[in-house]
Amino acid sequence: MNTTDAKRVLETALICAQQPLTLRELGVLFNGVLAADSLKLVLAELQHDWAGRGVELVHVASGWRFQSRPHMREYLDRLHPEKPPRYSRATLETLAIIAYRQPVTRGDMEDIRGVTINSLLLKQLEDRGWVEVIGHRETVGRPALYATTRQFLDDLGVDCLADLPAMNDMPAQVAKLEQFELSMIDAVNSEPAAMQSEL
Repeated sequence: MNTTDAKRVLETALICAQQPLTLRELGVLFNGVLAADSLKLVLAELQHDWAGRGVELVHVASGWRFQSRPHMREYLDRLHPEKPPRYSRATLETLAIIAYRQPVTRGDMEDIRGVTINSLLLKQLEDRGWVEVIGHRETVGRPALYATTRQFLDDLGVDCLADLPAMNDMPAQVAKLEQFELSMIDAVNSEPAAMQSEL
């Protein structure tokens, strides 16, 4: 199969997929004839082909997907005038603590924030699919350990936790937290714009 045909197959599968597709899933399209390295090269060419359009091919934590570019959100929001839920500063701070310090217990989060964390706040993040309990700390009471999920990374549009903004010094931490919060708000607001089976 030549590169043009391979790109056509990948493009069709990715546009029609309801979820991001892994390299393994994409390899199934070719009955294993294309190795992972060859698939990556074809995907890179496909990314290049879509470079000047309102849609882009991206690699997120759970695989490859097509999605709208951020600057197109203004127009796409007109198709979905209902506003997604807004998250409080406390919710976003808690999410940032989990993302940067994971795995953490509720007690750890309360120590960092300096206030009690409402259990409904953690439930909201779990229901959203952004955090999950990954175990329990071996200490008195065996408190739950929270960590972020692949869905969190996908919604934020990053491949791994290392792609999150770095936090080094205190003034930069405050600025990064605000940047992180804005990114999360943008991720929530742009959900209808994600390219899935709607194409």
